[in-house]
Amino acid sequence: MDFRHPFIKSPRLAISYVAFWLILAVVMVLVVVSVGESDFITAMTDRFAYIILFGFLGTSIWYVIKFSTLEDNSVGRVILAHVIAATIIVLIWLYIGTVITKLINPGQLQEDHNYLFTGLYNGYLLYTFNVVFFYAVNYYLAFKEKTKNETKLKALVKEAELHALKSQINPHFLFNSLNSISSLTMTDPAKAQEMVINLSQLMRYSLKHDQRETVTVQQEIDNNKLYLKIEKVRFGKKLNPVFAVEESCLKAEIPNMILQPLYENAIKYGVYEATETIDVITHCRCNDDKLVVTISNTYDKNVVSKKGEGIGLRNIRDRLQVIYGNPHLLKIENKQNEFTVTLTIPQKL
Repeated sequence: MDFRHPFIKSPRLAISYVAFWLILAVVMVLVVVSVGESDFITAMTDRFAYIILFGFLGTSIWYVIKFSTLEDNSVGRVILAHVIAATIIVLIWLYIGTVITKLINPGQLQEDHNYLFTGLYNGYLLYTFNVVFFYAVNYYLAFKEKTKNETKLKALVKEAELHALKSQINPHFLFNSLNSISSLTMTDPAKAQEMVINLSQLMRYSLKHDQRETVTVQQEIDNNKLYLKIEKVRFGKKLNPVFAVEESCLKAEIPNMILQPLYENAIKYGVYEATETIDVITHCRCNDDKLVVTISNTYDKNVVSKKGEGIGLRNIRDRLQVIYGNPHLLKIENKQNEFTVTLTIPQKL
């Protein structure tokens, strides 16, 4: 628990507090002088000095509130704590005020027979005002701290969810790549070696950007060209990647490693069982404050498609939900012999 005074944590609040008491003291002096109740010197000692003094002593009331909260104490104990604190502060206030008054205007106290009663009344009134003020400050600071902690907690939960989703995608791709390398070691060792080199570069990219949720379109496209190069070794002429990316989109932001599952899906359901060349076409365009990425691939209608949505597409939807709060930014269309996935990425969160 932080026991620092709010005036230490917030100099602006301290300045506002001092300004309030100064203004109150000046107003009281002007009112007393203007109605002819007393002269300027008397008003200064009786109003200005007393009010400023209470403002100074009143800063200690925050500690009474901090150490006697309703959450930890009964209502009776809180009231008792405030009564004791108010009595101590008011008596100290009256004593110091009396000393100041005697030094400046010794005859004033002799003329005021109700000095003690009036002083106690005003002292408890000012104490009540300070209690209300510091309760409001304490509530505001607690609310601000709670909001800050909730924001931090949401960020940690979001980060944990994203890491969990990424940890599902990466092994999935790695498993497929290792299977391909394993099969090539016997039939084409040179291609297997090439795949290992490209795979190491691809994994290095994944580790490099693991702590960043978004990268530029340029970086993401370059990474996926490397991925498709790995798959090209395996499928040869059957796979034909085509990129149509507008130059204005290259610096746009996109979640890292989010396109790879789309290419995996195109290869798995379009290229893998095809007998002819399959075009995997990528279009990127910027529309107002949105980046639209479309990946389409042809497929053989004579081959029975596997039903269901793979882990890759599910993870994309989940990541879009976590990052942007909208899983419907991913749209899938299946028309005739062409499968199209459209990904819309907001550029302003």
